[in-house]
Amino acid sequence: MTNLQLYLAIGVPVLLNAAALGLVAGLLMSHMNTRFEAINRRFDDMRDLWRAELHRVEEVLDARLKHLEER
Repeated sequence: MTNLQLYLAIGVPVLLNAAALGLVAGLLMSHMNTRFEAINRRFDDMRDLWRAELHRVEEVLDARLKHLEER
């Protein structure tokens, strides 16, 4: 076996494994980013809902306070 054959026998599988690992890592990160974006979108929706509800409560309290002040 020549040195070139030895280098190819060792190097080709290593390069193929590295390429496969890089592909799997890239796909996994893409999938995780998609999930994190969905989670962030849900948190943003919940934040908007809470703000709307708190604004409604504030309006109710202001109306009651105004009613009490008129007495």
